[in-house]
Amino acid sequence: MASWFETARFGMFIHWGHSSQQGVELSWPMAGGNAALPTASMSVAAYQASAATFDPRQRDFPALARLAKRCGMQYAVFTAKHHDGYAMFHTKTSEFGVAASPVGADLVREYVEAFRAEGLRVGLYFSLCDWRHPDYPALTDDDRPYRFGRGRQPTPEGWERFLRDMFEQVRELLTNYGPIDLLWFDGGWERTPEQWRANELEALIRELQPGILINDRLPGAGDFETPEQFVPPQPPGRPWETCMTLNESWGYVPSDTRWKSPRQVVHTLCEVAGRGGNLLLNVSPMGDGRLPQEQIAILEEVAGWMGRHGEAITGTEPGLAPWQVYGPSTKRGSVTYVFLLKRPYESVTLRGVPVDHAARAWCVGTGEELRTSSRCAIADRLFGRDPLGELTIEVPPAAIDPLATVLAVEWR
Repeated sequence: MASWFETARFGMFIHWGHSSQQGVELSWPMAGGNAALPTASMSVAAYQASAATFDPRQRDFPALARLAKRCGMQYAVFTAKHHDGYAMFHTKTSEFGVAASPVGADLVREYVEAFRAEGLRVGLYFSLCDWRHPDYPALTDDDRPYRFGRGRQPTPEGWERFLRDMFEQVRELLTNYGPIDLLWFDGGWERTPEQWRANELEALIRELQPGILINDRLPGAGDFETPEQFVPPQPPGRPWETCMTLNESWGYVPSDTRWKSPRQVVHTLCEVAGRGGNLLLNVSPMGDGRLPQEQIAILEEVAGWMGRHGEAITGTEPGLAPWQVYGPSTKRGSVTYVFLLKRPYESVTLRGVPVDHAARAWCVGTGEELRTSSRCAIADRLFGRDPLGELTIEVPPAAIDPLATVLAVEWR
């Protein structure tokens, strides 16, 4: 379906839970980690112990929303409940969550209100699996090593009780917080679509929130695809978004110092936009609620770049074909934007373009008009044809942006 999502291009993922106090990844340490996500291994009891002390008094959702907006992000997705079962919202189904922890406040409500106040779309992450619920059944130390899709099966009676709670939590999230723009499922690999009652759950979701978008991780459903931690070489055949971390961890893990540079983030954003997708970039607050300074520093540089070049990202569609220019490109109306992810020699050439329709070219970051020249088959002009040829744009050294240079061409 056509929607705001298809041209949003940039969003913020927020992974946060009680385990942030311990500086360990969400959920996976209690499962002993996995090959795709190396992380600490700890007993279930040790991991879940920090639920009793979660009290992030320095949280500031309005400031986080303002940072997202400065970055040119159009939406956000917040972890309402991860695999560990800890509810970041008030729910009648369980006492394991913020309502019974020292924080007391409904963090989903605070997030929704703050981001909505900045004009951003709001999404919620919800794990289908629940490694604490007794009827799931709950994960124990004896269940390690974790094996995908090979966990213990519930009893029929227990599964009915679990499904009642899971459906009720989804109902609460889609009833108590006003319009929710996007529901981001995860954990569906552990059961079949029939076990999840995915069709029934999807029907409930669309009844409660007719305009909502659902990702592809509710088995058998979904409005968009979600590749993870990479940019697909070819865009999927329908709307898509790649989710990506700023280091190698989703949650707050201070020992993980493998930070992406602002240039890496910007280049990824350019490549994703050029393929018609969205980049859902993850942040991970600390146990006290503050965002790590390393993440703030990266995002502030990205925000500066977007302040200069955001028109080439937000609200655009893919531009030229890969063979026409060395680098990604986008377009909006009569303007084509070209991203230079490598420093050019004196010029950049666009191929197979209507050269006689090039009205002007400029550097997006500075507004400087750039000189152009063109060439095409002489016979095309001799016989009055509208030629396709090569448009060369001169790029002076002063036009080079330290993160990524963006050129624009307007066509008559």
